[in-house]
Amino acid sequence: MEIIPAIDIIDGKCVRLTQGDYAQQKIYNERPLEVARAFEDAGLQRLHLVDLDGAKAGAVRNWKVLETLAGKTGLVIDFGGGIKKTEDLDIVFNSGAALATIGSMAVKQPEEFAGWMTEYGAERFLLGADVKDEKIAVSGWLETTDKWIYDFIEEYLQRGIRQVFCTDVSKDGLLQGPSLALYKNITGKFPQLHFIASGGVSGLDDVYRLEEIGCKGVIIGKAIYEGRITLQELSKIGQI
Repeated sequence: MEIIPAIDIIDGKCVRLTQGDYAQQKIYNERPLEVARAFEDAGLQRLHLVDLDGAKAGAVRNWKVLETLAGKTGLVIDFGGGIKKTEDLDIVFNSGAALATIGSMAVKQPEEFAGWMTEYGAERFLLGADVKDEKIAVSGWLETTDKWIYDFIEEYLQRGIRQVFCTDVSKDGLLQGPSLALYKNITGKFPQLHFIASGGVSGLDDVYRLEEIGCKGVIIGKAIYEGRITLQELSKIGQI
């Protein structure tokens, strides 16, 4: 299983939000490259990079951070936040992202997203699904749709998506454990999917439980920054 550390960016700095609330942000490091290199030195190979300024603005903002991290580390980076137009997508890929993370747009503009998958290749995209009570949430989790998570995944599997990560918004940033029941249902229904869990991881036990239920990867943010999981521990388990 892939261990994927997360870096969330506001004003070029590494921060974490609690349940997506910009009013509940904490700065962990003002030098994202330093953080990314520490991940790489620990033997991790991927990075989940989120442009929170871009997500709020509806257009990519922190692409310079992406360019620096992609140019000065060997990490495979997926980048999300504010990718709404083809121009944004081109900036992201030209700045060195291996994958573009798409969330709300896949819900609100599915045909345009389908066009991108045809043009760039579905394998270049990481589909993000924010979930509340098994329904898709969008717009920074402020709006819950009537779309069932399982229908959403099925729809995009049919379109060629290979990787999906899912965040239960009730768990994110709380360090209270991930939504094991939800993720077990997803991996059970879609065993062929490269499914990545996100949100709520509080320690190594959570990581092992996610592996046991069939997750192919896990995104870890606050647990690393708060010292619940150390880079030394992650370097030992690597890709479990």
